[in-house]
Amino acid sequence: MAETPPRSEQGNGSTAALAYVLRTSRPRFWLYLAGPVVVGVAYAADDPAGLFAPLAVALFAYFLVPANVLLYGVNDVFDVDVDQVNPKKDDREGRYRGDRLVPALVAVCALLGLAFVPFLPPVGTVAMLAFLALAVAYSAPPLRFKTVPFLDSLTNGLYVLPGVVAFAALAGQSPPILAVAGGWLWAMAMHTFSAIPDIVPDREAGIRTTATALGEGRTYAYCGGVWLAASVVFGLVHPFFAVVLGVYPVLVAGIVLADVDVHRAYWWFPAVNTLTGMALTLGGLWRMVQL
Repeated sequence: MAETPPRSEQGNGSTAALAYVLRTSRPRFWLYLAGPVVVGVAYAADDPAGLFAPLAVALFAYFLVPANVLLYGVNDVFDVDVDQVNPKKDDREGRYRGDRLVPALVAVCALLGLAFVPFLPPVGTVAMLAFLALAVAYSAPPLRFKTVPFLDSLTNGLYVLPGVVAFAALAGQSPPILAVAGGWLWAMAMHTFSAIPDIVPDREAGIRTTATALGEGRTYAYCGGVWLAASVVFGLVHPFFAVVLGVYPVLVAGIVLADVDVHRAYWWFPAVNTLTGMALTLGGLWRMVQL
């Protein structure tokens, strides 16, 4: 049964609906999908004009908002019962109301993603289709990877796929496989760290995740280890990448040693990840200058 919106929102019409959709898309996390596009374009472009190629701009726009509506919309629709006991939904994130708007927008956003396929080389097409499939299968039955410990972490490498799509769109080929592997490992650890604040509500709702299986202490260790592996693997492409990604195992160790509340630390990461993406992008732009 659909939840009745507050009176303040009932009178706002389309403005309230837009605000609701934007909250569903998690604006704080928009760059988690759009950022890899920027990084991919920075390393694929041969000159400044390539940075603003129409396909590159269109991909950035898609992964900035529509792809997030797809990813989080599917999540909210199939997590409606679990989210009733999740405190994050009370302020930072909105709750799904059981309406038809979000499912309809999810379908539209999936079709928008498919619309890029004719303009992509084969590797870009595979990456786009993999992103769309994982974005749905992560939350939706029958696979619902988010409820299978360790598979929930593994499949969240999907966050690196927008970068693969963007790189392939401009370069016509895949980025270095070690770069993809390093990015995939980074995304695995980031996802699992973000699940730590949800351990209690997930356990109360009977949801099994890597974090609920390991518990808070061992999940910190898992994240630190996977982030360290990401730094090492990415560093095999170039030492610069090892330095940038090496911040993460140090940060998680600091959080544990300083006994920082994970609910507080969790909200540092949008800023940390943005700075990391900026450093990687600047490295790509410097490469372009040296060509």
